[in-house]
Amino acid sequence: MYLIIEKKKIGVLGGGQLGRMLIQEATKFDLDLWFMDKEFDFPVPSMYPNFVRGDFKNYDDVLAFGKAMDIITIEIENVNTDALKELEAQGKQVYPQPRVIEIIKDKGIQKQFYQENSIPTSDFFLVSDKEEILKIIENGQLKLPFIQKSRLAGYDGKGVAAIITENDLSKLLEGPAVIEQLVDIEKELAVILARNEDGAISAFPMTEMVFDPQGNLLDYLLCPAAVDEDIQQKGLELAKQVIEGLDMVGLLAVELFLAKDGSILVNEVAPRPHNSGHHTIDAGNYSQYNMHLRTLLNWPLNTVKQDNMAMMINLLGSPDHTGPVQYEGLGRVMKIPNVYPHIYGKKITKPLRKMGHTTIVGDTLEELLEAKKFIKSYLKVISCQE
Repeated sequence: MYLIIEKKKIGVLGGGQLGRMLIQEATKFDLDLWFMDKEFDFPVPSMYPNFVRGDFKNYDDVLAFGKAMDIITIEIENVNTDALKELEAQGKQVYPQPRVIEIIKDKGIQKQFYQENSIPTSDFFLVSDKEEILKIIENGQLKLPFIQKSRLAGYDGKGVAAIITENDLSKLLEGPAVIEQLVDIEKELAVILARNEDGAISAFPMTEMVFDPQGNLLDYLLCPAAVDEDIQQKGLELAKQVIEGLDMVGLLAVELFLAKDGSILVNEVAPRPHNSGHHTIDAGNYSQYNMHLRTLLNWPLNTVKQDNMAMMINLLGSPDHTGPVQYEGLGRVMKIPNVYPHIYGKKITKPLRKMGHTTIVGDTLEELLEAKKFIKSYLKVISCQE
């Protein structure tokens, strides 16, 4: 049996670090990837020639870019789905499908999807503005503490406000939002699934995520998650329920809450490679980027195995540092065995901006924690001194 690699043009909307890591995997198969984004100083165009300047939110830009492609995929959800629907109608393969992107990119519609499909999730309200939030607090429908999430365009902790006390009400965000009652969480978990056109599914081991409380974004993760097999199996079945309910082709990261009462709730999902899967580049037999490409091309989805333990630490821009980037302590960190730094090629650092990540692979949790402590102490993302 032969697997014929056709020279299909694969167009990716977005030119950030996810695209950069996708390129690194695609070169193994000599695939013809093209990218579109606004700026030339993003991670992809700084190292890859197949780049078109354009706005992935603009109908005409997306349509023109997609017409030159055979397959279109995304690196970010906030894209023009009307143009993607037109491309799909013209016979282009668009994965994930535009209807799926529309459900997921609006956190309000996403929550309604869970509710309508009996998928457990936290209780929520949909509100049009912060004045409505204050009104439902006043009439007793909503009690503190709660989380406010902007319905559109939130990412990397942006568009999220934790309202714990009355003093936090000054942090309320403008515009349409989802209001979620705060869940008493034991752990935050994630499962990444790949699903191809044939409906085959392959799943990565569950990860355990620890978030930076200041920026509301991932600080580090552990894989496999330190939970019992029953929790792992329940989380996997719940993730499968989501991707099959969406009837989605592509890669789906399903973020989960393990509540202190033992229940598991779907927090939110991302229909693309995800921060919770970066460790798969260095741990296990397949990376999330390999599996993403397999779904686009309807290639076989083999079983994912990970015989070691892995930890991934986000490299975030240091507070009070904005400007041309410099990685302090990188040489010291690279002396540690089984530590793999990944630098995204962003030229300018900002406080809490994702600038790279470091993966640690080992046999015991103790050695991972020891390496993490060293990396956190010495590896800093700072701006160059003028």
